[in-house]
Amino acid sequence: MKILILTGKFGMGHLSAAQALQEQLRQAGHRADTVDLFEYALPGRAAAMYWWFNVLVTYGGVFYNIYHDLTVNDPGDSRGNELLGGLDRLLDEYVPDVVVSTHPVCSAAMARYKADGPSGIPLVTCVTDVTCHSEWIHPGTDCYLVAGESVRRGLAAKGVDPDTVVVSGIPVSGKFRPAPRDRSGRRELLIMGGGLGLMPRRDSFYQGLNALPGVHTTILTGKNEKLYQRLHGRYENIEAVPFTREVERYMARAHLMLSKPGGITCFEAIAARLPILAWQPFLKQEQENADFLVSHGMARIAAKEESACLAAIRRTIYDDKALSAMERAMEQTSNQLTRAAVCQVVDELAGERVSA
Repeated sequence: MKILILTGKFGMGHLSAAQALQEQLRQAGHRADTVDLFEYALPGRAAAMYWWFNVLVTYGGVFYNIYHDLTVNDPGDSRGNELLGGLDRLLDEYVPDVVVSTHPVCSAAMARYKADGPSGIPLVTCVTDVTCHSEWIHPGTDCYLVAGESVRRGLAAKGVDPDTVVVSGIPVSGKFRPAPRDRSGRRELLIMGGGLGLMPRRDSFYQGLNALPGVHTTILTGKNEKLYQRLHGRYENIEAVPFTREVERYMARAHLMLSKPGGITCFEAIAARLPILAWQPFLKQEQENADFLVSHGMARIAAKEESACLAAIRRTIYDDKALSAMERAMEQTSNQLTRAAVCQVVDELAGERVSA
């Protein structure tokens, strides 16, 4: 079976989810390919769009949140219109049996394509945050893959047939697995700043990390080359790591992770059973992700202010009872998810299409 996965690089989460779904589908014997629909349909504009998005979420988060709130109940079916020409060419070229989307605008474009066709190609939308924002809801969507039961209920409250919503968790690579953690010796703290390596700027924060008794800190600096050069080899108890595709290796050896609560990162940590200390989120999607983690006992929140953040690290990383409780909560959450749900879903939808 041929599965086309549509995504966009507005942040790395949508692409990471697409790659995880591709991995699952290929392991099940399907031909699955991921396409950045923005680059395909708008090759002369996509790079600038991604650049401006990164600027917006880095420096203009208040405006991003205003837009998020204003559109929370607006389906925005016209958002994918400018992608329709490219999508039409792509579908003619690929001829998929099922389309899977990990970006709301890609879902909007595919839903509009089906409405204008009409087309019988099934559409599966994978929601990549713990959110029921209406930007993800589009007529013509045959199935939604969502992070948790709360999202399923939220979509149902907005008119989505609950029978079309599958609680699968946010998809992550199978490389993220539970690892045994011995807390009898040195503690390992993992700090992630996201793909852009967004981290505190003051030296005193890193001096405070370096001084934590019995703690070794690994900082994944992402694509922030300046931060990597600033930290590399400077502190005895801090290891700086540039952009890496082996995040699972660093999660496996850590006892606690400090990170912004992006959807993919959160579910990678859940899969690895790695307790989370989430930076106090500002963006609305990350607030929703953090609320989900805390309400299920899988994380604590750390203020971004330097001294308060260091205090939160100290309170958590030496607290064996709290760390064990978070690990158990992650185990319980994982047991409620159907990780490879996409494989069953595409088989059922493709079968229904053939028999129709």
